[in-house]
Amino acid sequence: MTLLNALLSEHIQSQVTFALKEDIGSGDITAQLIPDDQEITATVISREPAILCGQAWVNEVFAQLGNRTTLTWHNNEGDTLESNKPFLTIKGHARTILTGERTALNFLQTLSYTATVTRQYSEIVSSTQLTILDTRKTLPGMRRAQKYAVTVGGGKNHRMGLYDAFLIKENHIMAAGSIANAVSMAQKIAPGKTIEVETENLEEVAMAVAAGADIIMLDNFSYEDMSKAVSDFKGQVKFEASGNMDKDRLLKVAETGVDFVSIGALTKHIQAIDLSLRVSQE
Repeated sequence: MTLLNALLSEHIQSQVTFALKEDIGSGDITAQLIPDDQEITATVISREPAILCGQAWVNEVFAQLGNRTTLTWHNNEGDTLESNKPFLTIKGHARTILTGERTALNFLQTLSYTATVTRQYSEIVSSTQLTILDTRKTLPGMRRAQKYAVTVGGGKNHRMGLYDAFLIKENHIMAAGSIANAVSMAQKIAPGKTIEVETENLEEVAMAVAAGADIIMLDNFSYEDMSKAVSDFKGQVKFEASGNMDKDRLLKVAETGVDFVSIGALTKHIQAIDLSLRVSQE
């Protein structure tokens, strides 16, 4: 999945519908304090530098609330936002704007955070061959949205779920009897699907390569062992480094020659971007 596509657009509609129902329920009683004919202008700012992500979700929020507002974006998706500078102006029906505010900002602050952190990681390795990947460690119900945000930030998507690629881990190997058995069964179950095998030492790397894996995950390997794995089997398979990855380790990991690094923190360690909507009366 890369950026917006038809499947994601359909998902956004249903996701926003659910979020609005969750928030509004039987009706926004506080909004009823405002005259129904009142018009306002609202501006949205970020109180910190961030990568803008989630415009389609915000647009969908106000579309589903009746298209009684006009949204003007002053920045594009993926742009760097400056602190305290308006990046969105919303004009129109006061009740609609205030009813949709929280749902819209919830999507925006969460996705912008994932895009922002991904951009930071991607810039660190921009001069290397290393590709930043996400994981399945996502917020429940937000996987497609967060994985979209990773691509906005400059990363790439790992498998979307349990259905589009094999990732054979320790417990799978134990249940199957061996790495060779697990890979062989995977090839029969879904021919053509990517097969990745998680390994914990160089002996297991050799077994996974011999079995015909496409990608070898090096889980918590030392830099020396990462380098040796790549050197021994360069060109035969792709290598992914994983396990407690942070910004300080990235360049050293890239120097080992691995192709990918997967980082769960992109989507699981969420600290929402500090956004604010300010209203002025027409």
